[in-house]
Amino acid sequence: MRVLFIGGVLLNHTTTAFKNNVGDGTGSQLFIEATHLMLHFTRMGFMFMTGLVLVLNYYNRDNHWLGFWKKRYISVGIPYIGWNAILLWFSTITAGVAISWPNYFQNLYDAIIHGNKYYMYYILVTFQLYLLFPLIVYMFKKLPNHHVAILVASALIQLLLVIGIKYWLPGVDRSGWWYLFRAYGMNVLVYQFYFIAGAFVAIHYDQVDKFIEKNHRVIGWSTLVLAIGTVLVFFGNQYVLKLSMSATQSIHQPFIFIYDTFMIVFVFWIGRQYAHARQKNLPAWLDKTIHNLAKVSFGIYLVQTIPIAILYGILSIINVPSFVMLLMLPLGYAFVLGGAFLISWFCYKVPPFGVLIGRPQWHLTKGAKKYVRNNSTIKQAVKE
Repeated sequence: MRVLFIGGVLLNHTTTAFKNNVGDGTGSQLFIEATHLMLHFTRMGFMFMTGLVLVLNYYNRDNHWLGFWKKRYISVGIPYIGWNAILLWFSTITAGVAISWPNYFQNLYDAIIHGNKYYMYYILVTFQLYLLFPLIVYMFKKLPNHHVAILVASALIQLLLVIGIKYWLPGVDRSGWWYLFRAYGMNVLVYQFYFIAGAFVAIHYDQVDKFIEKNHRVIGWSTLVLAIGTVLVFFGNQYVLKLSMSATQSIHQPFIFIYDTFMIVFVFWIGRQYAHARQKNLPAWLDKTIHNLAKVSFGIYLVQTIPIAILYGILSIINVPSFVMLLMLPLGYAFVLGGAFLISWFCYKVPPFGVLIGRPQWHLTKGAKKYVRNNSTIKQAVKE
């Protein structure tokens, strides 16, 4: 599921790069714009996975939440600050501008507290989730017989939220609002259903798995119909509601909420089929590829700005007809995905850069030698 979601994130951003490099008013541009909403399930998918994995890891533990916060904020905070610093430096020097260190640190501070650069919004939302996570665990444990009610209530709240965001919020002056409400895409509450759904699935994993397997055909066909429906939503937003392109392609829409939910459930079913296939005759190279991609998926998310920025530069100097540019999209996507993976894999394999993708090769108090020794022991045990 991580691989499918991160692959979708990169495809989303790659298509945006190609849309900006085809002719205005061309059929190629209209095709990219009209189909773009189909890719808008990936952000919500990551939110779902975050809730799922956190609850799987911590729900049945005797948790000490101060230790949880310390571990999580350090392990995610270092990559967050590190890549903001690296990418700001990278963007400054590639723009041919001499670095003014006071301005650099001011811009870095601004990027860190707002999470509005280099696709880092997900990390800022995750920080808020970590703060609220003990309350989510407490709620599910305190109401053991009402988990379905919690899920349904969360879904209804989410539906009301996206209705309000689409139809009410654009007419409201938000200039005096607190940042996390003004820039609502950074607010954890806007994604609350996906975290709650992930928690619900983690707690009731076997029951959910059986339900999805039993109804997977209905889920699959419904997802396909809803995916096609996103194209109709695009044209409705543009030509009936007369929305801006930004509002037209917003992820915060009632229809997209329903589509995202079905898509996440369908991707879950695909992931379970992969798990079953691993127990049979899945090719070793395919299993290893997916395993390695999943292992550094967080890193791929963090470093994607680098290959995407390079892609923008390459596309800007290519002068071809719009339909040819559109046909080149798979090549651009392979470049972005491959480049992000290679950078992440380098960090994963070469100490001490693993800390930049949340996979440190050594610990500050234990040192690198213990990591290397333990890693070698594990590899030898696997071989035996």
